Amino acid sequence: MEPILRIPDWRMTTAELLYHLPDHPHVLQAFLWQKVDLAPAFPELSRFLDFWRREIDGPLHSVRVASAALTRAAELRYANGVFTLH
Repeated sequence: MEPILRIPDWRMTTAELLYHLPDHPHVLQAFLWQKVDLAPAFPELSRFLDFWRREIDGPLHSVRVASAALTRAAELRYANGVFTLH
């Protein structure tokens, strides 16, 4: 049996980052990041998180990721009537 290959696809990716404020470590702040990224590896998000860990003073608490496909199968709907325009 041959392995099933998953074709990577471009997706609108949103990440919600919760991080500790440097001056007040018990306070969490939220940051939203959004970009078109290549699923399932998400290289753009990985680069951004590496940058955050390297350059930003606020340590990450958690990251929540959501993505939506940019292209989908066509959706068809039938009209319930005919409209005439003069």
